[in-house]
Amino acid sequence: MLKNVFFSVLLCACFAARADISFESARALVVDEESGQVLFEKNATTAAPIASMTKLMTAMVVLDAGLPADEVVRITREDLDTLKHTTSGVPVGAMIERRDLLQLALMSSDNHAAAALARTYPGGHAGFQAAALRKIEALELENTVIEEPTGLSPNNHATARDMVRILKAASAYPEIEHATSQAQQTILVSGRPRVFRNTNGLVGRPGWDILVSKTGFTQEAGRCLTMRLTAAGRHILIVLMGAMDSWERTLDAHNIQRWLGVPLPDLAAPRARLQPVRKVHKVSVRKRR
Repeated sequence: MLKNVFFSVLLCACFAARADISFESARALVVDEESGQVLFEKNATTAAPIASMTKLMTAMVVLDAGLPADEVVRITREDLDTLKHTTSGVPVGAMIERRDLLQLALMSSDNHAAAALARTYPGGHAGFQAAALRKIEALELENTVIEEPTGLSPNNHATARDMVRILKAASAYPEIEHATSQAQQTILVSGRPRVFRNTNGLVGRPGWDILVSKTGFTQEAGRCLTMRLTAAGRHILIVLMGAMDSWERTLDAHNIQRWLGVPLPDLAAPRARLQPVRKVHKVSVRKRR
């Protein structure tokens, strides 16, 4: 107990000593997970769009349902983006196991994969939304709304405080931890290997021990990032929301690491050598007739 108190006091003192360092993100919250001590906060109770950080909630809702992980799901036109008309995502017609849809939605932030997960949820989109509401209530989130699974809608919003709770809850799922802590994954698409990379460029870099992460970006939300990582011998929960560009978001993350006493290489340093891919997932695409 005394050790925990000493650690929290020490971190708070370090933050106070460096209070002149400003953050570019519009909203931020940094918490020591074990003690619950707030190490830094900025507009942490102001709700704002969360973009693809939504997918952490989507994954938890789907995993809670206990649906067969090896069930093959077909990507259909219903999974296309009709909100912002973006085109990123696995192609219509692709046949993918549910576990791989989760991997794609979380690691590479694939919108089609996230939409397919909600569409094939028991009861369809209505069933997914009802389950998301129950999850919000179970986590006692004070100002969070999840209307759809991808985060493309600006109506999906939360405070940084709520996002810390979401991050902590998501960290209890081994599937989410595994999917979001990989720098890349190779998947066969139409019989050819295709490499999907983590949208969080910090994963795999020297000096970063990232256990769970999720990025997000829309025009309304700005650049967002949430991470659970190991630093200074502790698990730290980080939420950054509303940075103007990815460079500002990355700079904020580096400032937090340095505040925690973690030596980091130059921002331009390459990622650490990637771990060998454990398995290759096959994705088949039906030919149009």
